[in-house]
Amino acid sequence: MAVLTQQQRNTLESAIKQARRVSEAGAWNALMAFAVDNPEPFPHMNPEQRGLRNRLRSKARLLGDELPSSGYQKIDNLAYELAYEYWHKILFAKFLEANGLLMHPDGVPVSMDECEELAKEEGYSDKWDIAASFASKMLPAIFRPEDPLMQISFSPDDRIKLEEILEGLDNYIFTADDALGWVYQFWQSEAKDAINKSGDKIDGKKLPAVTQLFTEPYMVHFLIDNSIGAWWVSRNPGIKPPVKFEYLRFLEDK
Repeated sequence: MAVLTQQQRNTLESAIKQARRVSEAGAWNALMAFAVDNPEPFPHMNPEQRGLRNRLRSKARLLGDELPSSGYQKIDNLAYELAYEYWHKILFAKFLEANGLLMHPDGVPVSMDECEELAKEEGYSDKWDIAASFASKMLPAIFRPEDPLMQISFSPDDRIKLEEILEGLDNYIFTADDALGWVYQFWQSEAKDAINKSGDKIDGKKLPAVTQLFTEPYMVHFLIDNSIGAWWVSRNPGIKPPVKFEYLRFLEDK
């Protein structure tokens, strides 16, 4: 099993922390450019844009953002959600590409360079949007084109900053077996540290950042080998197990 070295983990952690800061700033920029926080849409917005704006404002309220009587929609939770969704859209697309799993609807693997060309031909805003469209056929729970947040594009400047973070990562990182697990933990790490240092009561909003931690592969194997593995061995004495329980420990072990 290919796993990240400590140095590679440090590199990935630094990249993910930077990506969260860039993506959160980009999300605010994108939502404000779409007048989601304003009482009224911008005059130049067409009916389709106005409809998307309304759906985004509705989603903000579903996420817990208040709508005061002034009409200025709060978008703190919506901006966080967009930052998470947008970054992970392009990150997971990169993971799929690196593993030869980003597939055109015709059934052939495509690269991000090919996606860039196809986006121009098929009217998508950029290569990440068309990659997400392809991936939604395989992973509809992760890539959800119908979600209004997935229909928002970052400004070129914010998008390029995120692309540069991805391009700065070694391709091996995207093929390591444990990389995706670390990705989520590193996304939450700065928030987790801030919550722990604050000493504030941990409510439902803060709970994920401090409890959803990645379990390293050797820990998973130890738990499996000493639960399911121990159960199998105890019921089949003297018989060679069908798989190797490398981490299984017996009473006589010292």
